[in-house]
Amino acid sequence: MLPSENEIPQTSASEVALLPLITDLTRDQLAQWCIDHESSSYRADQIRRWIFTKRVNDFDAMHDISKKFRDLLKENFRLFSTRIVKHQTSKDRTEKLLLALHDGHHVECVLMREPKRNTVCISTQVGCAMGCVFCASGLLGLTRNLTMGEILEQILRLDRIIGEEERVSNIVVMGIGEPLANLSALIPALDTLNHKGGMGIGARKITVSTVGLPVKIRELADVNKSYILAVSLHAPNDTLRDQIVPTNNKIGIQKILDATDYYYVTTGRRVTFEYILLAGVNDSPAHAHELACLLKHRNAHVNLIPANGVEETGYKTPTTEDVDRFFMTLAKGGVNVTVRKRKGDDIDAACGQLRLNREKEKDLVQIQ
Repeated sequence: MLPSENEIPQTSASEVALLPLITDLTRDQLAQWCIDHESSSYRADQIRRWIFTKRVNDFDAMHDISKKFRDLLKENFRLFSTRIVKHQTSKDRTEKLLLALHDGHHVECVLMREPKRNTVCISTQVGCAMGCVFCASGLLGLTRNLTMGEILEQILRLDRIIGEEERVSNIVVMGIGEPLANLSALIPALDTLNHKGGMGIGARKITVSTVGLPVKIRELADVNKSYILAVSLHAPNDTLRDQIVPTNNKIGIQKILDATDYYYVTTGRRVTFEYILLAGVNDSPAHAHELACLLKHRNAHVNLIPANGVEETGYKTPTTEDVDRFFMTLAKGGVNVTVRKRKGDDIDAACGQLRLNREKEKDLVQIQ
C-alpha cells in the first residue's frame, strides 16, 4: 500500500543544507560513488529501482541493500529535498502540488488524469525570464534554475500520491520556467525518466515545451531522442508575437521555424506549435488564416489553448464560438489542429498561479 501524502518525508531547509540530493546524480555518477565506497556499480541500479519504480520514501526501505550501506547512503544523501506546501485536487481529478524548495522558493507540478494515461507537468526553473504577457510564471521574474534532482523530485512526489495501481505514463515539461534555458539539468533528468533503470518512460511520451530558442532547439535535436518538441508560438507574425512574447524581438519567427525544421529532420518527430488564444488579441479568423499560411507546408501540429484567465495579466478566455472558428479556419487551411482540453478549472490551474498566490501571501504577512 502506498503511503499517504503526510507519510512522505517533509524535509526542512536546515536538514537539506547538510546533504546533497541523491537524484542529482546520474546513473553513472551514482555507480562511481558506489565503487568509490567499496561496492559494485550494480548497486546504483538497485538504488535507482527503489527510488523510481518501487516508490520508497527512505533509504531504510531498500531491504535488499545491507544495513551498513543504507547507513552510508543516509550519511551522504537526502532522498527528498522539498516540502509539500499545498495540494489541490480538482473535480476532474487533476492534482496540483506547490512545493517549497530547500532555499524557501516554490515550484509547481501537476498530475492530469485521462482514461488511458497519467500525465505529469513539471517545472524547470524558479520563475521565468521569458516575460510572456499572459503567463503568471514570469510575473516575478527568474530566480534560478532547478537542479536535475529538483526536476525529478516533482515527478517522484506526484508518483507517490497516485493510486497503488496507477503509474505516471507521460511527462510534459511545460510548467514554470523555460526548459531549454536549463538544458544542462533537463537532459540528464530526461535520460533518467527515459532509461529502463529509471522510470522507463518512452521518449515519445515526453514533451518538451519552449518559447522558441533556436540554438537550444538545435542542441536538443542533436541529443537525437524522439522527444516531442512543443513550441509556444502564440502569434502568426513578428509584430504581434513581439507584443505577446517579448523575447521574440531578438529572434523572430523565421529563425524559430528554421530550427524546428532542423529538429524534424534530425529526430523524425513532428513539431507541435502551441497557440494560446487570447480574447481580442490573437484569436481572429485573419490570425488563423495567416497561421495556416505559415505552417501548412510543414509537417506540424497546432495545439490551440484557450487562455486561463489570470487576474494579474488582464487577458481573457475567448468564447467557444471564436475558438471553433479559429479551429475550422486552420483545418480548412490544411493544418493538423486540435484544441487542448482544459483541466483543473476549479483550482489554480494556470501555470505559475499557485506559486504567485503563495508569494502574494508572503508579501501580505510581511506588510502586516
